Amino acid sequence: QVQLVESGGGLVQTGGSLRLSCAASGRTFSNYVMAWFRQAPGKEREFVAAIVWSGGSTYYADSVKGRFTISRDNAKNTVYLQMNSLRPEDTAVYCCAAAGRRWVPIKFEDYSYWGQGTQLTVSS
Repeated sequence: QVQLVESGGGLVQTGGSLRLSCAASGRTFSNYVMAWFRQAPGKEREFVAAIVWSGGSTYYADSVKGRFTISRDNAKNTVYLQMNSLRPEDTAVYCCAAAGRRWVPIKFEDYSYWGQGTQLTVSS
């Protein structure tokens, strides 16, 4: 059974940094795309970043490009989201997702597996 477990959320001040982790288990993810989505209250779920597990190509939403970095640790089967220069508008529940695709989806409907989410709050 596939499990994605996020951790690392919390409260941080504007301009601060935080790293989220997503521990993946239950299958081999070498042919998967791993992504982070976020959802703020009253807003739709939003693509943040994605990484192709095999090869490591990365993709970012324009709103986080240059501030966030997605990476993976093959040995630990874990995906990370390093978030720098945080802003109040980054406040949301961040979820990890996995898709067994040969292309990188940015729509949440194309992802098969989801974690439970972790809350990030950026204070102004």
